[in-house]
Order: sequence, then C-alpha cells, then structure tokens
Amino acid sequence: MLSIKGLSHTYPNGVRALNNINLEIPKGMFGLLGPNGAGKSSLMRTIATLQQPTEGTITFDGVNTLQDPDSLRRILGYLPQDFGVYPRVTAYDMLDHMAILKGINNSKERKEVVEGLLYQTNLFDVRKKKIKTFSGGMRQRFGIAQALIGDPQLIIVDEPTAGLDPEERNRFHNLLAEIGENVVVILSTHIVEDVADLCPNMVIIAGGEIVTGGKPADLVQEIDGKIWKKAINKDELATFKEENAVISSHLSTGRTIIHVLADNEPGDGFEPVTPDLEDVYFATLYRSRNETSASVAA
Repeated sequence: MLSIKGLSHTYPNGVRALNNINLEIPKGMFGLLGPNGAGKSSLMRTIATLQQPTEGTITFDGVNTLQDPDSLRRILGYLPQDFGVYPRVTAYDMLDHMAILKGINNSKERKEVVEGLLYQTNLFDVRKKKIKTFSGGMRQRFGIAQALIGDPQLIIVDEPTAGLDPEERNRFHNLLAEIGENVVVILSTHIVEDVADLCPNMVIIAGGEIVTGGKPADLVQEIDGKIWKKAINKDELATFKEENAVISSHLSTGRTIIHVLADNEPGDGFEPVTPDLEDVYFATLYRSRNETSASVAA
C-alpha cells in the first residue's frame, strides 16, 4: 500500500505544483489522469524520491520513503516520460548494465533476469540490435523492461503510450495489465482510454490538486442522465458556450458535436448521451476551472 498524506510542493520560482495531495493506493493498476501541466509528473517524481516535497509524507508498506529513500529505490521500477539510454548500445547489453546497477552481480542470475525480461516484453528477437534502431513502441517496451529489473513492488509509468500506434498501444496495455496483478502500478497519463482500459481505481488531478477519484464505473454512474449532445455549426460554438455548460466539442462530418453537462434537457435538439469516462474527465475539468475562476474573481 502506498500512502500519501498532505503532500504539497512549491518550486523555487514560486509555482505551486502540488497542493495537499492525499491518496491511498493499493496493489493493482491505479490511474492518475490529468491534462498537461496538472502536476502529474511532479507527483510521480516526488513519489520516486527524485525530489523532496515542501510538505507532507509518503509511506510504502509502512516505511517513510522521504526519510529513507533508499528503501524505496531498491523496490522501485520507474519509466519516466522521457528516459535516457545509450542509443548505440544493444538492448541486451543495456539491460545487463542496468541489472548490474540494480545489484544483480551473479552473471548466471543476471543472464536469466535479462533474457526473461526481453521475452516478457517481446524484445528477445531484437536483443542484439542497437536501441537507436527501435521504434517508439519498442523503446517503450524496453523502458518497461528496465523498470522491471529486480522484481519491483512499486512501478511508476509516466505517459507510456503517448505517440504509440494502435497496435503498439494495445501490446503495451496487455503488458501493463499482466504486470499490475501483484504489485502497485501507477499509470500517469492524459489519455482517458488508457485509464478506462486498465485501471480499476483512479483519480483526476488538475491544478496540482486531486479533484475527484474512485472506480471508473462509479464516476461514470454519477453523471448518468446529465450529459447531452447536439450537432451545431462551428460559428455557433461561442454562443452555446455562453448559454450552456459545454464540456467538450469535436468535429464530425463537417459539423461540431458538443457535449453539455446539465441536470435537465438544455433545449430543443439536444439528445441524451450514455456517458463514458471521457465525459467524466471533461465534466470534472469544466467544474474545476469554473471553481478556480470563481475563487479568483472573489
């Protein structure tokens, strides 16, 4: 169990990246969903002991990781949004080097670990190829392979599927789902579908604060009967935004489809929508921004 209490962080330039974060994260896949700049990476870096927070505590299985960061680092697997590797080194040699850094000094044991991870991530056939030749999806699978060295009990993956094609994304999903059965896996992303597909528990973060959380199905149920859609002309969008709580819009066959949050039918031409997690996400961000604007105005 990962426990985060009263966690806040303000950078030297005065930017408050995290504000009073409280989370209890059990074993399994846990989704941290939020837009770019919401504080996801700051939270992940703090959990990974790469930076000390201004306030708060983090414990993993009862151990205070801020006071004893090495205790977490020994059981941590981390795939940051941008991870550096030596591009001219082969996948096998790079994993072998990382295994040594993780303390696996017995050559026979290390060979078993490295080959096992290459099989698990479907990279064994390209183990002798240089990492610079890998596609984006292959690099991400290599990233998760290095994160799995040493049988970590806490795994953090930050925006792992951004830029992947559908086939690679599906392959990566299957890999994460397999890994997440017995350890704590935090999936930090702005891609709603990743969380919907993988995570039985989640939170949405915006402006450095947790604005909602729970089981995806329960969050969807909360807005059932409150989402409406209508096809409008593009030049009507501004008017509809003034008169309705437009949470999202997208183009379809030359027209703009808007989704509106309302307890009752907003007016003629609106149709009820069976909501999904994307509607939860956009509705939550809409409410959060409105509350922030009202607070600033006050």
